[in-house]
Amino acid sequence: MREGRGSDGVVSMELEFGVLTELSAAILALSVAATVFAGIVKGAVGFAMPLIMVSLIGSIMDPKFALAGVIVPIVFSNLLQTFRTGVEPAKRALQTYWRYILIVCIAIFAAAQLVPVIPKRVFYFVLGVPVVILALIQLAGVKLHIPSKHQAWSEWLIGTISGLLGGLAGTWGPTTVLYLLAINTPKAQQVVVQGVIYGMGSVTLLVAHLNSGILNAFTAPLSLMLLGPALIGMWLGFKVQDRLNQDQFRKVTLAILVIAGLNLLRLGATG
Repeated sequence: MREGRGSDGVVSMELEFGVLTELSAAILALSVAATVFAGIVKGAVGFAMPLIMVSLIGSIMDPKFALAGVIVPIVFSNLLQTFRTGVEPAKRALQTYWRYILIVCIAIFAAAQLVPVIPKRVFYFVLGVPVVILALIQLAGVKLHIPSKHQAWSEWLIGTISGLLGGLAGTWGPTTVLYLLAINTPKAQQVVVQGVIYGMGSVTLLVAHLNSGILNAFTAPLSLMLLGPALIGMWLGFKVQDRLNQDQFRKVTLAILVIAGLNLLRLGATG
């Protein structure tokens, strides 16, 4: 909440609507559109919602507001993905990948505490650099392979990297996908494992940013407002999933992310 705005009515409205009172109708409309698009991608290919939301919304408003806006939608969308195939598959995935999940959650919580003290211009780079690098890696079709004998230590290493990206930029999906492919996770199992990792990580992100102050009474209305568009987008993504050429759709999405990420870097460079 912002204080000292004059009448009790204005203060009361800010208590109820928070940051929404400071954003124009055009910015809110663009944020909703970006969230629907992110939801469609999430429903169709299983990841990239926070990557899209943070990169697109972060280019039209304070990036810390954008990060706060992402939190509630990704918690609900990831929990939906986690339990879409039932509780038992999720439990088995948790038992198998507990090391990766544990370090991701620890790193998310730790990195999130740094967000409030990062200057705005630097934060554009914090968001833009991983968006561009991760999107280019996937566009290039880079395929890693991790032998089973190296899987234990690689879980800790890649999990830490994923968690740091998650805490700072709200996205740990692309590195998780690359890791699961690198250890030859069966395709049917991969969707379930992604759901569990994203679900546990998003709940951790929620708690972490309640603690860091990024998600608070002022920013929460934006995050709650974007929940509906995110779920509508996911529903549309599920509907069109079987009709899409998913590889082409993924490449177009990644190309959009590169452009959005470069725009974030431009904002960081120019202030």
